[in-house]
Amino acid sequence: MTTPVRRAAVFAILATLSLAVPLFGPAVGATLAAIVLVGAFVLTDGPLFDLLAYPSDYEDGRLYGLLTFVLAAVVLGLIAVTASLSIAVFVGTVLLIGYGNLGERLARLRTDTEVVVVTTFCLVATLAATAGQLATFWLTGTAIEPLLPTVLFLAASGTLFAALLRDVLLLYDDPIVMLSVGFLLWLLVELQPAIGAGEIAIALAVTVALGYASFALGTASIAGMLTGVLLGLVTIVLGGYGWFVVLIAFFAIGGLSTKYRYERKEELGVAEANDGARGSGNVLGNAAVALVAVLGYAASSAALLPADPNPALFLFAFAGSVATAMSDTLSSEIGSVFERPRLITTLEPVKPGTDGGVTWQGEVAGIAGGAIVALISYVLFPEVDAVGAAIIAAAGFVGMTVDSLLGATLEGSVLGNQGVNFLATLLGAIVCALLVFSVGVLG
Repeated sequence: MTTPVRRAAVFAILATLSLAVPLFGPAVGATLAAIVLVGAFVLTDGPLFDLLAYPSDYEDGRLYGLLTFVLAAVVLGLIAVTASLSIAVFVGTVLLIGYGNLGERLARLRTDTEVVVVTTFCLVATLAATAGQLATFWLTGTAIEPLLPTVLFLAASGTLFAALLRDVLLLYDDPIVMLSVGFLLWLLVELQPAIGAGEIAIALAVTVALGYASFALGTASIAGMLTGVLLGLVTIVLGGYGWFVVLIAFFAIGGLSTKYRYERKEELGVAEANDGARGSGNVLGNAAVALVAVLGYAASSAALLPADPNPALFLFAFAGSVATAMSDTLSSEIGSVFERPRLITTLEPVKPGTDGGVTWQGEVAGIAGGAIVALISYVLFPEVDAVGAAIIAAAGFVGMTVDSLLGATLEGSVLGNQGVNFLATLLGAIVCALLVFSVGVLG
């Protein structure tokens, strides 16, 4: 084995020590962690140092990679012992990172194809996280069968989030990834997802298949694919398939619109980079507000919010944000192929691709995009009547217009493209929820 693989194997073994907490109790687990931390601090050279050291550790002669890895596990362990984070989630998270990293390192011995490496990480990490949670339940005498769907959902969600963070961060940032995954899973557990084994299996199959299709068709990068699959999975489990259909309609139509007359866009210099494949930043810029709305809906349904709002308000906020994203994407991708855009603030002619430049063709396409989301919502959700659908479409138009105004005034100097998208979808969500509340659509 190469040194990176051996190091990953040792880290995986150390991650397995997290099982000492449910097996022997927190005191023994803390003692083992303290021994490893002291050893990592005093070990400054020699073969064992070379085995455990990351390249950056040689500069100061300290095993900072190992120290921070163990410290991250200790922090999660302390939260699990003193707060509502379950021991099972703590163990599953630590094993997810440790064994997922080992799986990735082994995959790199065989191939340089990044999608294969990421897939291997996801498979190994999901199995490790699942095994860690189940082992904890078995050691503590907890009934396993009723918890299997939730265990798989948490393992898959944590793995996708970890893979996404590892794509954005560095390999040596595993402690940050571990803590981030632990906090995400803590939140998801608090939302009390109610799912069956068949439902989670179908949800995983659908989201993974559609995610890979987006990657294979070139409409999403690997990071964009991971982000989309994670968003889709969380949306199905916490919202439902209707919410997922609305979200996937945006991803599908928006992705295809990026490919619309792509050669012409390249000639005009307005084509999306990476052959139109959207990355995680683009996906999150357009869908982060929708995800927050899904989480708000789940929290409201579980009576975790102090004001006890009507959960349907979050449904309309979700639809308003997606309508904005759809309207803006179609307006930009279709309108950009026409050579006579005008700046939305002054109506002066500008070059194609100018921030805040609009065309009448793009505006029509944007209105149609919002109407599509409104129609899908009207068909799928009993809470959305004709007035509610009209409000969703109107929110999409307002959000699209605000996106153009921000592009003409703040983009490039104060905000980036993803920031503009986020603020526009946020406004679309707020406008939709406020209009629905003010006209009494929800009774």
